[in-house]
Amino acid sequence: MDLRIFTEPQQGADYDTLLTVARATEDLGFDAFFRSDHYVAMGGSDGLPGPTDAWITLAGLARETRRIRLGTLMTAGTFRLPGVLAIQVAQVDRMSGGRIELGLGAGWFEEEHTAYGIPFPKARFARLEEQLAIVTGLWSTEPGDTFSYDGRYYRLTDSPALPKPAQPKVPILVGGLGATRTPRLAARFADEFNVPFVSPEDSARQFGRVRAAAEEAGRAADDLVYSNALVVCVGEDDAQVARRAAAIGREVAELRAHGLAGSPDEVVDTIGRYAAIGSSRIYLQVLDLDDLAHLELIASRVMPQLD
Repeated sequence: MDLRIFTEPQQGADYDTLLTVARATEDLGFDAFFRSDHYVAMGGSDGLPGPTDAWITLAGLARETRRIRLGTLMTAGTFRLPGVLAIQVAQVDRMSGGRIELGLGAGWFEEEHTAYGIPFPKARFARLEEQLAIVTGLWSTEPGDTFSYDGRYYRLTDSPALPKPAQPKVPILVGGLGATRTPRLAARFADEFNVPFVSPEDSARQFGRVRAAAEEAGRAADDLVYSNALVVCVGEDDAQVARRAAAIGREVAELRAHGLAGSPDEVVDTIGRYAAIGSSRIYLQVLDLDDLAHLELIASRVMPQLD
C-alpha cells in the first residue's frame, strides 16, 4: 500500500509551509506529495495568507525535492485552457526530472470562480473529456509532427505539441463517484482511478464500475491503479486523537466513521479494509500542516505495518 500526503492549501498555507511539508513527506519515506487546486477556503476558514496556485507551487517543489512524486487531486479543468495546461505540466515534469502526475477534474466550486472572475460553464464534464483528449494528444504527438483537434469546446490547429514531458507518459488520474460517465472517462484516459472520502463498500462499487468500463473499452481492468483519498487523524492515545481532531474542526466519531482516525493500529486495520477491495494507494488528507509530528507518527507507526 502506497501512502501519499494530500494537502488542502486553500485552507491557509503559504509556499514555505508547503515546502516544509513536502520535505517532511520526502524525508519520512512517503511516496508522494499532492495538493488540491482551489482558490477559496471552505468551511469557515479565513484562508490566510491567501491561495497558492497549484502548478506554480509544484514547479517550486519540483526543484526543491528529489524523490517524491508530485501532483494534483484534482486540477480544475475550468481554471486552464487544455493546451496551456499541457505546456505547464510538461515543463514542471521536466523541472522535476519526471516525477509529475496529473489529476484532472471538471471543477465544481462555483464560489471560487465568481471570486476571481473565472468562467463557470455548465457543460463542465463534456469539456473535461475534450481537455483530457487534448492534453494526452499533445503529449503523445511525435516530435516533428503537429496536433490538431476539432471539438465542440476547443479547437487546435497544427500545434507543434511542445514541450514534451520528461516521462514517456505522465500518469493521468481521474476520480469521482459518477456511475456512468466517470467510469467511461477513466477507462479511456486514466492510469489511476481515485475515489475520495467514501467507505470501502462504496469504493468497491465504484471500482467495479471502472473495471467493467475498462474491459468494455478493451483494456485490462488491472491496467489502472485504484486509490482512495481519506482524511487522516492518528494519535498515540485517545487524548491525542481528540486534540488533533479539534485542531481541524472535526469530531472524532465522524473521522473514525468516514476517514482514517484513531490509534496507529486502528488506522492500519481500516487501511486493510480498503486494500481488501482493491485499493493500492491512499492519499492521506492532512489538514493541519503545522503538525509535522503527525506525519512522523504515521511514518513510524503506520507505514511499517503496511509493507
